[in-house]
Amino acid sequence: MPIHHIPAPPHIKAPPLSFGTRVGDLLFISGIPGFDADGNLPDEFEAQFANVVTNFTRVLTEGGAGISDLVKVNVLLTRAADVAVMNRLYAAAFGPAPFPARTTCVVVALPDPKMLIEIEGVAAVVTKA
Repeated sequence: MPIHHIPAPPHIKAPPLSFGTRVGDLLFISGIPGFDADGNLPDEFEAQFANVVTNFTRVLTEGGAGISDLVKVNVLLTRAADVAVMNRLYAAAFGPAPFPARTTCVVVALPDPKMLIEIEGVAAVVTKA
């Protein structure tokens, strides 16, 4: 079964990974941080979240899926104080219900000290007839 790799956008200096990998009907999405289109990381949580959703959606689209195809999502936050805001933004971006299974963790740090959020996930790519 062939594996389709989705690279990072050309302007993003990414570590050695694919932003997404599709094998068969499964699309695995690497942890996506909140970098903007120029590769910058805004200071505000809401702006980082919006960038994550934009980049996450791009990977879903390139892999042949959409938000409604997500089956599992992992959210990493560096501040517990952002959980309530994240839940509100998440419901708007990943809804309507039913939502994918999700784990939310507050971690000590992410690779860049300015990163406030990172989201990874798995989607089932369903061929629509």
